[in-house]
Amino acid sequence: MGMPDTLRRYTADEVLAFPSDGNRYELVDGELLVTPSPAPRHEIVRSRLIGKLFQYLEPYERIAMGFAAPADIIWSKHEYVQPDILVVPRAEVTNDWRDYRTLLLAIEVISPSSARGDRLKKRRLYQRRGVATYWVVDPDAQLIEVWHPDDTRPEIISDVAHWRLAPDLPEMAVDLSKLFAELPE
Repeated sequence: MGMPDTLRRYTADEVLAFPSDGNRYELVDGELLVTPSPAPRHEIVRSRLIGKLFQYLEPYERIAMGFAAPADIIWSKHEYVQPDILVVPRAEVTNDWRDYRTLLLAIEVISPSSARGDRLKKRRLYQRRGVATYWVVDPDAQLIEVWHPDDTRPEIISDVAHWRLAPDLPEMAVDLSKLFAELPE
């Protein structure tokens, strides 16, 4: 199979049948989003966030669990995404990604090739689907955009990002100077 036609509409089942070629394929309203394998700086930031988030969630595994891509989140036949990092309620955790309907936190670490899809297409989908908190992490600008379902503009974080699983639990704090420290150019 050659490169898929990005002008036509696809279904999740069609995309899942694509042969593995190193690209990430996602769907927003049937539109195919194609991004190449992430660069090392993307993976360094993602790994640091995974470590911080998973450490924070460890005492609360009866409430929620965190996962890292690849994770096939399929909300409909035309909505298929793979957040870099996600947190879901423990009650939804099964061995089938199609059961994962409620995202408490979704995080995308953007790369030049994914910025438009992550900031616009996927953000609108996440808001429409009620994703409680969506972080767009920008290693180049060294900031995090924080979105909630009803937001018309993001909160821009450039020092310390905060998130908590529930109002009565302690919050996780991510120091952006450490998150973005010594990234390769």
